[in-house]
Amino acid sequence: MKYKSNWEETKSRFIAWWNHSKIDRPMMRIVAKLEEPIEPLEPVDPPKTPEEFHLDVERKVKELRNYCRTHLFLAESFPVLNVNIGPGSMATYLGSEPIFSWDTVWYTPCVKTNWEEWGTLRYDENNYWWKRHLSLVRRAKELAKDDFPVSIPDIIESIDILASLRGAQNLIYDLIDTPDLIKEYINQIDRLYFIYYDAIYEIVKDKDGGSIYTVFSIWGPGKTAKIQCDFSAVMSPRQFQEFFIPSLSYLCSKLDYTLYHLDGPDAIKHLPAIMSVKDLDALQWTPGAGKPDGGSEDWYPIYDMVKKAGKSLWISISDGDFDEIVRKADRIVKRYGSDGLYLLFPTMDLEPAKELIRKAELDWK
Repeated sequence: MKYKSNWEETKSRFIAWWNHSKIDRPMMRIVAKLEEPIEPLEPVDPPKTPEEFHLDVERKVKELRNYCRTHLFLAESFPVLNVNIGPGSMATYLGSEPIFSWDTVWYTPCVKTNWEEWGTLRYDENNYWWKRHLSLVRRAKELAKDDFPVSIPDIIESIDILASLRGAQNLIYDLIDTPDLIKEYINQIDRLYFIYYDAIYEIVKDKDGGSIYTVFSIWGPGKTAKIQCDFSAVMSPRQFQEFFIPSLSYLCSKLDYTLYHLDGPDAIKHLPAIMSVKDLDALQWTPGAGKPDGGSEDWYPIYDMVKKAGKSLWISISDGDFDEIVRKADRIVKRYGSDGLYLLFPTMDLEPAKELIRKAELDWK
């Protein structure tokens, strides 16, 4: 990889992290901003529309190359090209139309009357958005060459896709009114997921079969993915256990390396059920808007449960100045040790970045 000098060492550390095994310090994502570019920057025309902003691969490649020329990827950080239609693009492959805005992508519900009229969910190789997304991923891989990898997009899975197809409010009623039918649709989504995932994986995988999943900065030496159920915020623990845990167990059994994305305080109640899934490898916690970052002691009960279950932790520390960030990380390492711990830090200047690595090598063993 052109812009990552210690990529082989980084991969070995990721393998240790996934396996919750001993390494000499925590995994760390540290990106340092350089005072001067290491190469001349390419001119980049700004996008004219939100759709261009999300889907113009040629521009995205230029932007990432410019970023790589002005930043240094230290510790376990690495550059990666993300080609997302939006969060949950599988919905578009199955009939939903995307609505592009500058900061995200929304999906229009397409199951407007009832599931019986919509019928069985099927793979359509000629679906416009699937064909376009696959071509964008191929083009990204071609343009990236060996400079940086291309990630598997955030296609998402299971109940969150049903919520996009049906609309969240309608799906809430469906869980109560037609539970067996919804379970069947979840099964259909789970099986379709791997048709889409595998096709993209075959394009972006590295020479040893490793892969990276979208913006979560995770690489694994096989089929790697982030799994989520943001819809769980409106589900009871009983519903979550009944409808989603079988899906999560199935997905984790078919993938090689899995990170669960736990999103917001309303999802915490489901953590015991999530931790019961044997094949799940790690947990990523997103506190949500207005909440303290992942370094806060408020979230230690979550991390306690994850460590007790033998899973690895992904923790983002972003609030405060450099000294505060280091103090938060120091408390976490002292409480949980460095094994199975991945700490992600905000972009910083080169000297603080070097100081952070020295701190880790001396004190966070």
